[in-house]
Amino acid sequence: LLFVLGTVSCTLFLAVNSLYSASDDVIELTPTNFNKEVIQSESLWLVEFYAPWCGHCQRLTPEWKKAATALKGVVKVGAVDADKHQSLGGQYGVRGFPTIKIFGANKNKAEDYQGGRTSDAIVDAALSALRSLVKDRLSGRSGGYSSGKQSRESGGGDKRDVIELTDDSFDKNVINSDDVWMVEFYAPWCGHCKNLEPEWAAAATEVKEQTKGKVKLAAVDATVNQMLTGRYGIRGFPTIKIFQKGEDPVDYDGGRTRSDIVSRALDLFSDNAPPPELLEIISEDVLKNTCDAHQLCIISVLPHILDTGASGRNSYLDVMLKMAEKYKKKMWGWLWTEAGAQSDLESSLGIGGFGYPAMAAINARKMKFALLKGSFSEQGINEFLRELSVGRGSTAPVAGGAFPKIHSVEPWDGKDGELPVEDDIDLSDVDLDDWDKDEL
Repeated sequence: LLFVLGTVSCTLFLAVNSLYSASDDVIELTPTNFNKEVIQSESLWLVEFYAPWCGHCQRLTPEWKKAATALKGVVKVGAVDADKHQSLGGQYGVRGFPTIKIFGANKNKAEDYQGGRTSDAIVDAALSALRSLVKDRLSGRSGGYSSGKQSRESGGGDKRDVIELTDDSFDKNVINSDDVWMVEFYAPWCGHCKNLEPEWAAAATEVKEQTKGKVKLAAVDATVNQMLTGRYGIRGFPTIKIFQKGEDPVDYDGGRTRSDIVSRALDLFSDNAPPPELLEIISEDVLKNTCDAHQLCIISVLPHILDTGASGRNSYLDVMLKMAEKYKKKMWGWLWTEAGAQSDLESSLGIGGFGYPAMAAINARKMKFALLKGSFSEQGINEFLRELSVGRGSTAPVAGGAFPKIHSVEPWDGKDGELPVEDDIDLSDVDLDDWDKDEL
């Protein structure tokens, strides 16, 4: 996935360098240094997750740098290129850019920053969070961050979010559950299991929060629950298996750290998550917010409702929804409009007036677009989007270099269209016999 997205950036829409450099007071964070710099740190951290192509991120950059300089030596300010390091963004539930997180005393529970995007607002929020952290320490509510392993050894470990399963409770909880389950089979005497325990517990809490309970982490004492041990052929400890509804369980063979476990859990969550929302372009805000927040926005122009009726339109929308599901990991935006409703937008994309339904993929940062040349069908659209994914396909600049005027329109009510009502014409006084027969 990383390779494919990288290909799109480099060949189709040109690469963009990082927004920050070593000369800035903003600390660049990657999967390699994040754990050491942030998670194991006693300091308060503000971390921006950004994408270099994102317009909102580019506008935030000078303010983020000013805030970092002002907070130097007081609060750590970092940035993650979450387009380049998608696993790290995914680990913290990043779905749009920029996303700012505050890592306080409990580094496993980052808070979302919802304040303003100016350096003053950022600094104020940082100092407020710092004050809370210090007051908590003063009152003895928190001694700062310590790793899960250390807290386990001191007796302060918390396994509340790891679900203990037994021979009796396993089937009713896991089998046919709509949720995804990651289940650790362990033995109490096993050293590797003891090493995994704090990581599994910390991951369970984070995964529960990030997926709203849709991915669950559980544990089975394999020395006591012999039925399950035999059923799943458990031969060594710890063994971790993934259970999804309607599928055979598969072995988890990833890393054994909290971040490794969380990353895989979030991948499983995105695989089972609903597709992106499909929005009708009823205002300028809908178009701009969607296209500015995503690397690509896919826009369909559907025939007028009088040409298709509700059933015809819904069949086109169903095709779009299926494609949005198929390509949901790309984190693209999905929009549609009716032919003629946004005529300026159609003209800027070379669509106007004919060839409906039509589809365009737009990069709002570059103001370039590609048009669907094949059929508006699952096969045709899939081929179009697959070509874009691997950096192929011809592009053209959006006419005028910017989005044209977008008209505010009433959203579709889901019904068939109605012809406009015309005034009745009274022909009772007209003598048709007097008309010239050649004119009939």
